[in-house]
Amino acid sequence: MSTSPNFLNPEFPTDMDAIQKRIALIDPRKYASSRNYIDGSVSYISPYISRGVISTKQVYQSLLEREFTTSNAEKFIQELAWRDYWQQVWIHKGNAIDSDLKHSQPNVENHEIPSKITEGTTGIIAIDKAISLLYKTGYMHNHLRMYVASIACNVANSHWKIPAQWLYYHLLDADWASNALSWQWVAGANSNKKYYANQENINRYCHTHQTNTFLEVAYDEFENLPIPDALKDTKNLNLKTILPDAEVLTLDADIPIHIYNFYNLDPNWRKNEPANKVLILEPSLFVKYPVSEKSIQFALELAKNIPNIQLFVGEIQELSALYPKTQYYYKEHPTNSHYVGIEDSRDWMFSVNGYYPSFFAFWKKCKKEIKNNMIHEA
Repeated sequence: MSTSPNFLNPEFPTDMDAIQKRIALIDPRKYASSRNYIDGSVSYISPYISRGVISTKQVYQSLLEREFTTSNAEKFIQELAWRDYWQQVWIHKGNAIDSDLKHSQPNVENHEIPSKITEGTTGIIAIDKAISLLYKTGYMHNHLRMYVASIACNVANSHWKIPAQWLYYHLLDADWASNALSWQWVAGANSNKKYYANQENINRYCHTHQTNTFLEVAYDEFENLPIPDALKDTKNLNLKTILPDAEVLTLDADIPIHIYNFYNLDPNWRKNEPANKVLILEPSLFVKYPVSEKSIQFALELAKNIPNIQLFVGEIQELSALYPKTQYYYKEHPTNSHYVGIEDSRDWMFSVNGYYPSFFAFWKKCKKEIKNNMIHEA
């Protein structure tokens, strides 16, 4: 399998050698100049970061080792920092990110999703192709995600939550913080204004030449634009996660248990320590944040990079009841705050933590840390 993805049919290998080669191919200069285009030089590493196979810090350090700096790689480093920022917001706001975070979303007319979006038949060629690709591969270009969110929330006036759940369900890089908070940013619930994309913008970045669509309007007309007929039919969703059958564990009661999960599949985490390695898939998590069977299978394939890992389908309390005297280790994440044991910190890019109301306030602190590190290294 090629490590250089084709934007028309991106593939996501699950073996570590291929993943590391993909990291080595990142060109942050080309990324900065072309990332908004559908065929731009994007990294295709987000599924591995989301599943905790690699960290933003690891990717950042690989750039430094290749002698990239903030002067010639700032845009890419900044995009990595966005992921850490969304995670920090989730950590400090918790379940509040499941609702409108800063403002009530304006002009909401329904709490469903336009049927034409789920069917991939909006009539906007680039959008419909992107939705078809999403169903096929579990991937959607970041700019296309913004376009879809703008259509759903700001043209069809659907509340962001159900459409965001739909996208999260199908993405291999499913990250609820990044997904939910980005949708809110587009919808004006986590920002001071809505994000709009018209047909001209979509044509430019998707290399289409479509005209006479419901998006062929000037930007100042969007606020008063009636809902197009194509988007009036909406529906609710019944998203369910199909989990694999439970396995019978064979654990050594004399050594600790290292807990892996949907957000931590890092094969290098405590790798040289004697331990039982257990991948836990909690049904309650996937009721709250359902994902597709494709997404679960992707996670299971990634878990094969962890030698001797065993699968437990059930709640963490059920596992601890089976092995009550065993020491548990796990990695920090907002979805496992109910775990009991020893928590290891995530591999953050920078030491900047806490809640910042804007990314750029967070990024300002990160840049200060970068500058201080450069001074100390000089």
